[in-house]
Amino acid sequence: MDGYPAIALDGEGKPVDGAASNLGHLLGTGLLTAAEDEQVALRLAELDSGWGLRTLTSRATGYDPLSYHLGSVWPHDTAIAILGLTRAGHHELAVRLARGLIAAAPSFAYRLPELFGGHDSGVPPVPYPSACRPQAWAAALSSALVTALLGLDVDVPARRVALSPLPGFRDLSVDNVRIGSAALSVRVDSDGTVSTGGGPPGVTVI
Repeated sequence: MDGYPAIALDGEGKPVDGAASNLGHLLGTGLLTAAEDEQVALRLAELDSGWGLRTLTSRATGYDPLSYHLGSVWPHDTAIAILGLTRAGHHELAVRLARGLIAAAPSFAYRLPELFGGHDSGVPPVPYPSACRPQAWAAALSSALVTALLGLDVDVPARRVALSPLPGFRDLSVDNVRIGSAALSVRVDSDGTVSTGGGPPGVTVI
């Protein structure tokens, strides 16, 4: 529909109009062609509030930045899209969304809630009145961001860990990445050089 997957079908089987953040869940799954990935990434860019993805485009009739599903920002929802954008090769938008979530964190004492107001980046993030904080979905975005920013790919049967950090994040240090019973430390220098420490014995880090 208009270059992006419909969020639903109505009672007559017609596509429901309005771009929503659910689009990001399709990226990197193999369900879309490369051309469709590109169209979805373009739509997601329209949904970027500066603090994360709005659940619904601000151009929709029912848009409300403080509505549960009609314009608010769900941190875990944005994290899923970041992982998909990374897998699909849309690194610039993935980095932009990651920076938005990180920039929103101080407004919530670095404990992002279930959801918050999806206003523009010029307006500080607005708490959603009944949002859970802490909330398991929101807490899970930390591991998702580490996976995306480091390009972390763990293949346990092959005893291999691959790292391909996203361009745009430098001077990045991550400690205590748990792989089995061991922990891996990763540092990305300003020139993009990757160095590691620790990790399980017998596992190759590339």
